[in-house]
Amino acid sequence: MTYYVYLIVTKVKNRTTSYVGYTKNLNERIKLHNTNKGAKFTKGKKWKLVYYEEYDSKHEAMKNEYSLKKNYVLRNKLKIGNKN
Repeated sequence: MTYYVYLIVTKVKNRTTSYVGYTKNLNERIKLHNTNKGAKFTKGKKWKLVYYEEYDSKHEAMKNEYSLKKNYVLRNKLKIGNKN
């Protein structure tokens, strides 16, 4: 089974905010974030997918999700590299 680690961004009051997560169904998960049914942190905002990686195991996906969540330098590079 394929798992995904993803980074989504939103802009609120001229500030870009990011969120990192993992899922089995990437398209459905992004849809949930944008319809106020995703994580509590993401409710009420319009999110854009800017980065994702595929993994063959849930363990690897969770390990790399944790790593990306803590790596603010990389998160900022990914946000800046994908601005509209």
